[in-house]
Amino acid sequence: MEKNFFVKAHGLGNEYISLDQENIDFELTKDKIIKICDVHFGIGTDGVLLKVPSRKADFGLRIFNPDGSEAEKSGNGLRIFSKYLYDYGFINKEQFTIETPGGLVKAHVIEKRNGKAFIIKVDMGKANFTSSLIPVNFPKEECFGEPLVIDDKEFMIHCVTVGNPHCVILTDNLNEEEVRYYGPKIENHPIFPNRINVQFARVVSKNEVRAMIWERGAGFTLASGSSSCAVASVMIKKGLTERAVTIKMPGGDLKIEIDPEWNIRMTGEVREIASGTLSDELFL
Repeated sequence: MEKNFFVKAHGLGNEYISLDQENIDFELTKDKIIKICDVHFGIGTDGVLLKVPSRKADFGLRIFNPDGSEAEKSGNGLRIFSKYLYDYGFINKEQFTIETPGGLVKAHVIEKRNGKAFIIKVDMGKANFTSSLIPVNFPKEECFGEPLVIDDKEFMIHCVTVGNPHCVILTDNLNEEEVRYYGPKIENHPIFPNRINVQFARVVSKNEVRAMIWERGAGFTLASGSSSCAVASVMIKKGLTERAVTIKMPGGDLKIEIDPEWNIRMTGEVREIASGTLSDELFL
């Protein structure tokens, strides 16, 4: 494998670049992350996945947003990273573990195409609605079904962590313009000390929910694995869906299963876009 080798892949249009910390000859600083993610001056991506050592799991993973900030967990990122590990020979078994800042994750390659991972199931850990753990600056134990006023509009918010923080808003009409306008205002609201991922969601049936997502540090995104887990968790807690539900997003669908102890499993496809090496001129 050449020095500074990268792989770009997407999960339902949510794209990441995977790198191996042991195979790059530069420090992955905030400025360098921003440059790599830039569509004009870099490769263009929704984030960077960095393989790092782990003492608790088969592999360690750090996840970086396009603005250079670090995320605790990413569902699409984990599936993309799992494909990278499997396809490029870091592991030769279908099940393995990954340590993230948001917790330990189990990955399972469910289906392969031409010998490469295609459908991947990820054990995403547990959903938790405790305000202090999300975190949310809120006086009640849970910030669930509570009003939040942005400009002149009131939203009923449902907050949950699935290893990273989420704010789910139920709506009868999904509107991309509304998501793009209110998403950053909610993400950066003072009530959320670490900022927050925002999902607008509409229940279609007991087994299907449609959602649009404003991702913390990345903006409007076509799909998000952890956001899908958050949406499913909220819908199940409210009794609006079954425990196995499909979350439909502009980029595609994810299947989410949540047991009575709030353990989450997510299944979806991943596709490679390109691979190559980062030029030594990129950071000049």
